[in-house]
Amino acid sequence: MASMVQRVDVTPEAADLLRRLTGIHGPLMFHQSGGCCDGSAPMCYLAGEFRTGGQDVRLEELVIDGIPEPIGFWMSASQFAYWEHTRLTIDAVPGRGGGFSLEVSEGMRFHTRSRLFTDEEVAELADHPVFVGVTQ
Repeated sequence: MASMVQRVDVTPEAADLLRRLTGIHGPLMFHQSGGCCDGSAPMCYLAGEFRTGGQDVRLEELVIDGIPEPIGFWMSASQFAYWEHTRLTIDAVPGRGGGFSLEVSEGMRFHTRSRLFTDEEVAELADHPVFVGVTQ
């Protein structure tokens, strides 16, 4: 049985932006940046454009009304070690995002908000590990 607890979700504003971007570009994916050039931001790419590998984990397949294909949400395994007890919510806010992320042309940026999982959520997630591997 699949877990009912989501590791990642999106706000209505982010869902609207993702529908717009999907209409323009086609299937999408996220990779949570761990810092460096674009800071720690959720980066939105065409599905498969950012090559994931054995050092990355897929936290969620986001299913959003009006988008035909789920949007994979990835981060590096080393970063996940710090965030594994945290639920992420992706929001969309006005401003300039990461230079390589698709929303930059829309005058918006994706922003990660987080909260710690409850003890009950942690127990449920223990039975549902994240996917480690490559983009399929």
